Amino acid sequence: MALRDIIVDPNPTLRKKCRPVEVFDEKLGKLLDDMRETMIHADGVGLAGPQVGILRRIAVIQVDDFYIEFVNPEIVKRKGSQVGPEACLSVPGKSCEVKRPNEVTVYYQDRYGKEMSVTAEGFIARAFCHEIDHLDGVLYYDHSSQK
Repeated sequence: MALRDIIVDPNPTLRKKCRPVEVFDEKLGKLLDDMRETMIHADGVGLAGPQVGILRRIAVIQVDDFYIEFVNPEIVKRKGSQVGPEACLSVPGKSCEVKRPNEVTVYYQDRYGKEMSVTAEGFIARAFCHEIDHLDGVLYYDHSSQK
């Protein structure tokens, strides 16, 4: 595994929409491993492809003992709402309050291409939304009135 450089706003790569992953191979597995190591080293909760210069629909998220890898994720259900602080490894030193769904269901593929789904609420749902937004070129502060 290797640490990757994290791209920082206002780099235009962060504003680009990502393409789906079509090839599920060892290269993808290594990238996901590198992203996890990079996220942990940076003391983050999540990391998406564009944050390391990869314009593919991939993200990793770790909250306490919960870890998930998303390949081609799509939020298919949103329920309720919550408002809370968010920050980002690509926007260092800043944070703001963001309104997100309280519960989300995500369809995605794992590193081997197997189709999966997961439902989460609270902080983990917030992390899912934050990282999936990155895959569409959206940064957390785009949702805030505190810009």
